[in-house]
Amino acid sequence: MAGLFESAGGGSAAIALDEVEASILRTLEVQMLELIGPGPGGAGEDPLAALFAEGPTEAPADPALARLFPDAYGEPGEQADAQTTAMSGEFRRYTEVDLRTRKREDALAVIRSLDGLGEDGGLLRVDADQCPRWLGALNDLRLTLGSRLEVSEEDEEGLYALADTDERKPLVMAYVWLGHLQETLLEAMAG
Repeated sequence: MAGLFESAGGGSAAIALDEVEASILRTLEVQMLELIGPGPGGAGEDPLAALFAEGPTEAPADPALARLFPDAYGEPGEQADAQTTAMSGEFRRYTEVDLRTRKREDALAVIRSLDGLGEDGGLLRVDADQCPRWLGALNDLRLTLGSRLEVSEEDEEGLYALADTDERKPLVMAYVWLGHLQETLLEAMAG
């Protein structure tokens, strides 16, 4: 079936993507790279200095980034006290740089895989060692789209019933498709 993963044995997976599906997935991953940003110091940073770089101490203002890089302490959606805010800030300071790097590497792994397809799409094999990167990248995309769509457990079903004229419809379709990709990739990895 086009657009969904199947087991290729040994924890690897395969997916048949047409040119539109591959283009959509690639575009979403490029946008993810733009959202995450280059990290502290940018591309020309001294590699030794990058090992000791400290991250921010405050949560991102953008709700999608806040969803990708949540506070480590406190309850989501609730105002934290000063001690909890300080603990989250310290944790973020020492972990966010590495987390951003991993998310960029996951997105780049997907883009590189897609770049290996012909311009008309085709069958893409994802080796077992790359499947976790793909899974992470798909999860990041879905979290970001869910944040932009303001998806909650209460109204998720309502999103599926949107009129075709609703401007959110293409994002909802991508959100649903990414969910199917995640599910079938997990099944392929296990099978």
